[in-house]
Amino acid sequence: MNRNEMLVQLQKQNTLWDCIVIGGGATGLGVALDAVSRGYKVALLEMDDFAKGTSSKSTKLVHGGVRYLQRGDVLLVLEALRERGRMKRNAPHLVKDQAFVISNYRRWDNVLYFVGLLFYDLLSLGFGYGRSRFISAKKVKACLPTTIKKGLKGGVVYHDGQFDDSRMAINLAQTLVERGGVALNKAKVTAMLHDESGNASGVRFTDAESGAEVELKGRCIINAAGIFVDDVMAMDAPEHKKMVAPSQGVHLVFDKKFLPSDYAVMIPKTSDGRVLFAVPWHDKVVVGTTDIMRPVSELEPRPLKEEVDFILGTAALYFEQPPQYSDILSVFAGQRPLAAPKKEGKSTKELSRGHKIIVSPHKLITITGGKWTSYRRMAEDTLDKAIQLGLAPPQKCRTKALHVHGYRPRPDLTNHLYVYGSDEPAIHALAALHPALAERLHPQHPYTAAEVVWAVRHEMARGVEDVLARRVRLLYVDARAAVAAAPAVAAIVAKELGRDEAWQRQQVEAFTALAQGYIINDKW
Repeated sequence: MNRNEMLVQLQKQNTLWDCIVIGGGATGLGVALDAVSRGYKVALLEMDDFAKGTSSKSTKLVHGGVRYLQRGDVLLVLEALRERGRMKRNAPHLVKDQAFVISNYRRWDNVLYFVGLLFYDLLSLGFGYGRSRFISAKKVKACLPTTIKKGLKGGVVYHDGQFDDSRMAINLAQTLVERGGVALNKAKVTAMLHDESGNASGVRFTDAESGAEVELKGRCIINAAGIFVDDVMAMDAPEHKKMVAPSQGVHLVFDKKFLPSDYAVMIPKTSDGRVLFAVPWHDKVVVGTTDIMRPVSELEPRPLKEEVDFILGTAALYFEQPPQYSDILSVFAGQRPLAAPKKEGKSTKELSRGHKIIVSPHKLITITGGKWTSYRRMAEDTLDKAIQLGLAPPQKCRTKALHVHGYRPRPDLTNHLYVYGSDEPAIHALAALHPALAERLHPQHPYTAAEVVWAVRHEMARGVEDVLARRVRLLYVDARAAVAAAPAVAAIVAKELGRDEAWQRQQVEAFTALAQGYIINDKW
């Protein structure tokens, strides 16, 4: 992907796009890829960076939603389980099987969860990752060496998927471009254009790098701006009333010593009635999440102390050596776009987790809600709605078996470069051609300078944050190490983009300030 080439294509006069997508997260990228695979002329605009918001801050799971099954949302789970299977088939270099253990301290829970998970398996028939099974207390101890052993009555193993969320977003953008679509980051939509009939007929956006304002004309305008869909809807209709209630989820990242296992932990019922996960990820452990309604949508939300305390307190009930504040390597918060409650004070548990498609009187199509696992189905439903409205010519969806860029059936999961899939050999070749690029960005982590060069040349990374947060995941696995690596990354990116030393200093300062929101210490 070459950003300059993308911008040139968007600046061409008199181009009529079949589909203009606003938002470069999971939903927007999915919609744009679905549209281009149907043969439409597609442009996608992202105001910051691909997956900058919610889509890079998930629990890193591809799942059907066990907790939704507890509440009886069988159809929602059924849909997600099928999409879970398709996601692994289409991107096996990013999505892998993850076995989870539920530790039970009451014998009845062994029966309850085993029966429930057998039903979960039945719903996933033909799209499953592995069969659920009961295991003895002795086996639980072997699977989870750090779990609390006193009173343990056994456990249940079940299977879901685990993935790298922002790497998936980058690969979706690459797939979109390879199929003839245009995707541009750092392109903020500032206005909605309307035709003589008053219908949405295009957008105006500002290129953050050049300051240029560009107008695009399109037959179908799709709002997939996540937690910011209300802002776009207000551009279409200033009288629009707020529709989305942002729900915040926080995750803590710890050293692997707290879960020295390939198994993940699922805590089926926390004090607030939710579930909590502890998941192995990039040789670390991600623990989360929370679910707290917030008053405003934020691109970089900060975790609340109560959220961090809740996660630590819940973990202490299940781990013999519970993690402390000083053990947190990184903390990240994301916000989910849930349907706004009709009554004040309604809890996030009661809000719909399914996706919604809203068509404005001016025929702006908005898609909101859902989750990463269902991104492809959300996109299919959105384009089908556009066809139904006569905004796009009838074409069948072709993404159920569409391989994502980087597709590699059997990646070597012991090599941290496995997330690049079929691009991995090219990164090795880059380091072999220029030995300095084989050097690590930080002595305690495997990420190399070659990955930074690759991110700029082929993945549209434009600055230090793009690289350390969403191309390599150092900010998420060790925020302090990411700060230490920032100057070296800035120098590499500056060389690739032709930036000066002042730009490098600005980048390091901005990234260091951002990273403070991912760092927690005992005095926090």
